[in-house]
Amino acid sequence: MKVVAAVDELRRALEAGPRRAVGFVPTMGALHQGHLALAAAARTGSEMVVLSIFVNPLQFGPGEDYVGYPRAEGRDLDLAAQAGVDVVFRPAVSEIYPPGHPGMVTVSAGPLGAVLEGAARPGHFDGVLTVVAKLFNLVRPDGAWFGQKDAQQLALVKRMVTDLRFPVEIHACPTVRAPDGLAISSRNAYLSSEERVRATVLHRALLAGRAALESGNGAGAAEDAMAATVSSEPGVALDYARVVDPDTFDAPKDGGPALIAGAVRVGATRLIDNLLWPSPGGEEV
Repeated sequence: MKVVAAVDELRRALEAGPRRAVGFVPTMGALHQGHLALAAAARTGSEMVVLSIFVNPLQFGPGEDYVGYPRAEGRDLDLAAQAGVDVVFRPAVSEIYPPGHPGMVTVSAGPLGAVLEGAARPGHFDGVLTVVAKLFNLVRPDGAWFGQKDAQQLALVKRMVTDLRFPVEIHACPTVRAPDGLAISSRNAYLSSEERVRATVLHRALLAGRAALESGNGAGAAEDAMAATVSSEPGVALDYARVVDPDTFDAPKDGGPALIAGAVRVGATRLIDNLLWPSPGGEEV
Protein backbone atom coordinates (compact mmCIF):
# COMPACT_ATOMS: atom_id res chain seq x y z
CA MET A 1 0.00 0.00 0.00
CA LYS A 2 1.29 3.42 -0.98
CA VAL A 3 0.66 6.42 1.31
CA VAL A 4 0.87 9.88 -0.27
CA ALA A 5 0.28 13.39 1.04
CA ALA A 6 0.94 15.66 -1.94
CA VAL A 7 -1.08 16.03 -5.13
CA ASP A 8 1.93 15.33 -7.36
CA GLU A 9 2.65 12.13 -5.39
CA LEU A 10 -0.96 11.06 -5.84
CA ARG A 11 -0.80 11.64 -9.58
CA ARG A 12 2.40 9.62 -9.89
CA ALA A 13 0.83 6.74 -7.94
CA LEU A 14 -2.27 6.81 -10.14
CA GLU A 15 -0.33 7.01 -13.39
CA ALA A 16 2.18 4.26 -12.61
CA GLY A 17 1.73 1.30 -14.95
CA PRO A 18 -1.20 0.68 -17.28
CA ARG A 19 -4.53 2.47 -16.79
CA ARG A 20 -6.64 0.68 -14.22
CA ALA A 21 -10.24 1.14 -13.11
CA VAL A 22 -10.04 3.23 -9.94
CA GLY A 23 -12.44 2.86 -7.04
CA PHE A 24 -12.49 5.67 -4.51
CA VAL A 25 -13.53 5.82 -0.85
CA PRO A 26 -13.43 9.34 0.62
CA THR A 27 -13.23 9.42 4.43
CA MET A 28 -12.37 11.73 7.32
CA GLY A 29 -10.37 8.98 8.99
CA ALA A 30 -11.06 7.33 12.35
CA LEU A 31 -11.81 4.30 10.21
CA HIS A 32 -14.37 1.77 11.39
CA GLN A 33 -16.29 -1.23 10.04
CA GLY A 34 -18.45 0.99 7.85
CA HIS A 35 -15.42 2.41 6.05
CA LEU A 36 -13.93 -1.06 5.68
CA ALA A 37 -17.16 -2.30 4.11
CA LEU A 38 -16.91 0.54 1.57
CA ALA A 39 -13.30 -0.37 0.82
CA ALA A 40 -14.24 -4.04 0.40
CA ALA A 41 -17.04 -3.12 -2.01
CA ALA A 42 -14.67 -0.87 -3.96
CA ARG A 43 -12.13 -3.69 -4.05
CA THR A 44 -14.59 -6.05 -5.75
CA GLY A 45 -15.56 -3.44 -8.32
CA SER A 46 -12.18 -1.89 -9.18
CA GLU A 47 -8.61 -2.70 -10.15
CA MET A 48 -7.14 -0.02 -7.88
CA VAL A 49 -8.65 1.28 -4.62
CA VAL A 50 -7.84 4.78 -3.39
CA LEU A 51 -8.94 5.86 0.08
CA SER A 52 -8.59 9.46 1.24
CA ILE A 53 -8.21 10.57 4.85
CA PHE A 54 -8.96 14.26 5.24
CA VAL A 55 -10.82 16.02 8.05
CA ASN A 56 -12.44 18.73 5.99
CA PRO A 57 -12.63 22.05 7.85
CA LEU A 58 -15.09 23.49 5.34
CA GLN A 59 -17.92 21.23 6.51
CA PHE A 60 -17.66 22.14 10.20
CA GLY A 61 -19.68 25.09 11.44
CA PRO A 62 -18.93 27.45 14.33
CA GLY A 63 -18.73 25.55 17.60
CA GLU A 64 -18.58 22.15 15.90
CA ASP A 65 -15.94 19.55 16.62
CA TYR A 66 -13.28 20.09 13.91
CA VAL A 67 -10.35 20.27 16.34
CA GLY A 68 -11.65 17.46 18.50
CA TYR A 69 -12.82 15.20 15.65
CA PRO A 70 -11.40 11.68 16.20
CA ARG A 71 -8.06 11.14 14.51
CA ALA A 72 -6.16 7.83 14.57
CA GLU A 73 -3.58 8.00 11.80
CA GLY A 74 -1.52 4.90 12.60
CA ARG A 75 -4.57 2.70 13.19
CA ASP A 76 -6.21 4.04 10.04
CA LEU A 77 -3.25 3.03 7.89
CA ASP A 78 -3.19 -0.45 9.41
CA LEU A 79 -6.90 -0.93 8.74
CA ALA A 80 -6.62 0.42 5.19
CA ALA A 81 -3.83 -2.04 4.44
CA GLN A 82 -5.87 -4.91 5.87
CA ALA A 83 -8.79 -3.86 3.66
CA GLY A 84 -6.67 -4.13 0.53
CA VAL A 85 -6.47 -0.42 -0.23
CA ASP A 86 -3.78 0.35 -2.83
CA VAL A 87 -3.28 4.08 -2.24
CA VAL A 88 -4.06 6.21 0.81
CA PHE A 89 -4.22 9.95 0.13
CA ARG A 90 -3.87 11.93 3.39
CA PRO A 91 -3.27 15.55 2.40
CA ALA A 92 -2.73 18.56 4.62
CA VAL A 93 -5.37 21.28 4.60
CA SER A 94 -3.07 23.50 2.54
CA GLU A 95 -2.88 20.83 -0.16
CA ILE A 96 -6.65 20.82 -0.64
CA TYR A 97 -7.25 24.51 0.05
CA PRO A 98 -4.11 26.36 -1.17
CA PRO A 99 -3.53 29.54 0.85
CA GLY A 100 -2.96 33.00 -0.54
CA HIS A 101 -6.31 33.63 -2.26
CA PRO A 102 -8.73 36.34 -1.09
CA GLY A 103 -11.71 34.09 -1.77
CA MET A 104 -12.43 30.51 -2.74
CA VAL A 105 -14.70 28.94 -5.34
CA THR A 106 -17.08 26.50 -3.66
CA VAL A 107 -19.93 24.21 -4.67
CA SER A 108 -23.44 25.17 -3.59
CA ALA A 109 -25.66 22.34 -2.43
CA GLY A 110 -28.80 24.26 -3.40
CA PRO A 111 -32.21 23.78 -1.78
CA LEU A 112 -31.59 20.12 -0.88
CA GLY A 113 -28.62 21.25 1.19
CA ALA A 114 -30.81 23.47 3.37
CA VAL A 115 -33.20 20.87 4.84
CA LEU A 116 -32.81 18.30 7.65
CA GLU A 117 -29.04 18.07 8.20
CA GLY A 118 -28.55 21.25 6.20
CA ALA A 119 -31.01 23.14 8.39
CA ALA A 120 -29.25 21.91 11.52
CA ARG A 121 -25.79 22.63 10.11
CA PRO A 122 -25.95 25.61 7.70
CA GLY A 123 -23.25 25.47 5.03
CA HIS A 124 -22.29 21.90 5.91
CA PHE A 125 -23.19 20.39 2.56
CA ASP A 126 -21.51 23.18 0.60
CA GLY A 127 -18.34 22.12 2.40
CA VAL A 128 -18.97 18.44 1.72
CA LEU A 129 -19.61 18.89 -1.99
CA THR A 130 -16.67 21.26 -2.41
CA VAL A 131 -14.20 18.77 -1.00
CA VAL A 132 -15.75 15.81 -2.83
CA ALA A 133 -15.54 17.74 -6.11
CA LYS A 134 -11.87 18.53 -5.43
CA LEU A 135 -11.11 14.91 -4.56
CA PHE A 136 -12.91 13.64 -7.67
CA ASN A 137 -10.80 16.00 -9.79
CA LEU A 138 -7.59 14.79 -8.12
CA VAL A 139 -8.28 11.05 -7.97
CA ARG A 140 -10.32 10.82 -11.20
CA PRO A 141 -12.08 7.64 -10.09
CA ASP A 142 -14.30 5.47 -12.22
CA GLY A 143 -16.49 4.75 -9.20
CA ALA A 144 -16.87 6.11 -5.67
CA TRP A 145 -18.41 4.37 -2.67
CA PHE A 146 -20.52 6.09 0.01
CA GLY A 147 -22.48 4.79 3.00
CA GLN A 148 -26.26 4.91 3.22
CA LYS A 149 -26.06 6.21 6.82
CA ASP A 150 -25.27 9.67 5.45
CA ALA A 151 -28.31 9.55 3.16
CA GLN A 152 -28.58 13.27 2.47
CA GLN A 153 -24.89 13.50 1.65
CA LEU A 154 -25.31 10.54 -0.70
CA ALA A 155 -28.28 12.16 -2.45
CA LEU A 156 -26.38 15.43 -2.87
CA VAL A 157 -23.25 13.75 -4.23
CA LYS A 158 -25.39 11.90 -6.77
CA ARG A 159 -27.03 15.16 -7.77
CA MET A 160 -23.68 16.96 -8.08
CA VAL A 161 -22.29 14.18 -10.26
CA THR A 162 -25.34 14.43 -12.53
CA ASP A 163 -25.53 18.23 -12.63
CA LEU A 164 -21.80 18.87 -13.07
CA ARG A 165 -21.29 15.86 -15.35
CA PHE A 166 -18.58 14.13 -13.34
CA PRO A 167 -17.62 10.86 -15.07
CA VAL A 168 -17.96 8.93 -11.80
CA GLU A 169 -20.40 6.15 -10.92
CA ILE A 170 -21.69 6.55 -7.36
CA HIS A 171 -22.26 3.38 -5.35
CA ALA A 172 -24.27 3.25 -2.11
CA CYS A 173 -23.46 0.66 0.55
CA PRO A 174 -25.83 -0.41 3.36
CA THR A 175 -25.32 1.02 6.84
CA VAL A 176 -23.14 -1.18 9.04
CA ARG A 177 -24.62 -1.67 12.52
CA ALA A 178 -23.59 -3.05 15.88
CA PRO A 179 -25.59 -6.08 17.07
CA ASP A 180 -27.90 -3.79 19.08
CA GLY A 181 -28.74 -1.75 15.97
CA LEU A 182 -26.62 1.35 16.57
CA ALA A 183 -25.14 2.58 13.30
CA ILE A 184 -21.36 2.46 13.31
CA SER A 185 -20.00 6.02 13.33
CA SER A 186 -16.75 7.77 14.21
CA ARG A 187 -18.76 9.97 16.59
CA ASN A 188 -19.74 6.94 18.68
CA ALA A 189 -16.31 7.36 20.29
CA TYR A 190 -17.69 10.43 22.08
CA LEU A 191 -20.34 8.39 23.93
CA SER A 192 -19.88 7.24 27.51
CA SER A 193 -20.85 3.64 28.27
CA GLU A 194 -24.22 4.81 29.60
CA GLU A 195 -24.81 7.09 26.61
CA ARG A 196 -23.87 4.25 24.27
CA VAL A 197 -26.79 2.22 25.62
CA ARG A 198 -29.19 5.17 25.37
CA ALA A 199 -28.12 5.88 21.79
CA THR A 200 -29.78 2.68 20.57
CA VAL A 201 -33.12 4.49 20.89
CA LEU A 202 -32.48 6.11 17.52
CA HIS A 203 -32.56 2.78 15.71
CA ARG A 204 -35.62 1.73 17.70
CA ALA A 205 -37.31 4.96 16.63
CA LEU A 206 -36.57 4.21 12.97
CA LEU A 207 -38.04 0.74 13.38
CA ALA A 208 -41.16 2.25 14.95
CA GLY A 209 -41.48 4.57 11.98
CA ARG A 210 -41.08 1.70 9.58
CA ALA A 211 -43.72 -0.34 11.42
CA ALA A 212 -46.14 2.57 11.09
CA LEU A 213 -45.54 2.76 7.35
CA GLU A 214 -45.96 -0.97 6.97
CA SER A 215 -49.30 -0.69 8.77
CA GLY A 216 -50.45 1.84 6.19
CA ASN A 217 -50.64 4.74 8.66
CA GLY A 218 -48.74 7.28 6.55
CA ALA A 219 -45.71 9.49 7.00
CA GLY A 220 -47.22 11.66 9.74
CA ALA A 221 -48.01 8.67 11.92
CA ALA A 222 -44.54 7.28 11.30
CA GLU A 223 -42.94 10.55 12.41
CA ASP A 224 -45.12 10.62 15.53
CA ALA A 225 -44.11 7.05 16.38
CA MET A 226 -40.44 7.95 16.01
CA ALA A 227 -40.75 11.03 18.21
CA ALA A 228 -42.63 9.09 20.89
CA THR A 229 -39.96 6.40 20.95
CA VAL A 230 -37.15 8.94 21.41
CA SER A 231 -39.07 10.82 24.11
CA SER A 232 -39.27 7.61 26.14
CA GLU A 233 -35.48 7.50 26.57
CA PRO A 234 -34.05 9.79 29.30
CA GLY A 235 -31.07 11.86 28.34
CA VAL A 236 -31.81 11.79 24.60
CA ALA A 237 -33.15 14.85 22.76
CA LEU A 238 -34.84 14.63 19.36
CA ASP A 239 -33.46 16.87 16.62
CA TYR A 240 -35.82 15.66 13.91
CA ALA A 241 -37.88 12.63 12.86
CA ARG A 242 -38.89 12.75 9.22
CA VAL A 243 -40.19 10.55 6.42
CA VAL A 244 -39.15 11.89 3.02
CA ASP A 245 -38.54 10.93 -0.59
CA PRO A 246 -34.99 9.46 -0.67
CA ASP A 247 -33.99 11.47 -3.75
CA THR A 248 -35.70 14.84 -3.36
CA PHE A 249 -36.24 14.92 0.43
CA ASP A 250 -39.73 16.25 -0.25
CA ALA A 251 -42.82 14.40 0.97
CA PRO A 252 -42.74 10.80 -0.29
CA LYS A 253 -44.91 9.95 -3.26
CA ASP A 254 -47.93 7.73 -2.69
CA GLY A 255 -46.80 4.16 -3.16
CA GLY A 256 -43.21 5.25 -3.66
CA PRO A 257 -40.09 4.59 -1.58
CA ALA A 258 -39.42 6.56 1.57
CA LEU A 259 -36.44 7.47 3.70
CA ILE A 260 -37.12 7.26 7.44
CA ALA A 261 -34.57 9.67 8.92
CA GLY A 262 -33.79 10.81 12.43
CA ALA A 263 -31.25 12.80 14.39
CA VAL A 264 -30.82 12.89 18.15
CA ARG A 265 -28.50 14.34 20.74
CA VAL A 266 -27.20 11.93 23.35
CA GLY A 267 -25.51 14.13 25.90
CA ALA A 268 -23.22 16.34 23.83
CA THR A 269 -23.08 13.93 20.88
CA ARG A 270 -25.29 14.33 17.83
CA LEU A 271 -26.12 11.14 15.93
CA ILE A 272 -27.98 10.56 12.66
CA ASP A 273 -29.43 7.41 11.10
CA ASN A 274 -32.02 6.28 8.58
CA LEU A 275 -33.79 3.34 7.04
CA LEU A 276 -35.06 2.95 3.50
CA TRP A 277 -38.59 1.68 3.06
CA PRO A 278 -39.28 -0.75 1.52
CA SER A 279 -36.00 -2.21 2.74
CA PRO A 280 -33.62 -2.96 -0.14
CA GLY A 281 -32.04 -6.40 -0.30
CA GLY A 282 -29.05 -6.78 1.99
CA GLU A 283 -29.76 -3.80 4.24
CA GLU A 284 -28.93 -4.52 7.86
CA VAL A 285 -31.85 -3.52 10.10
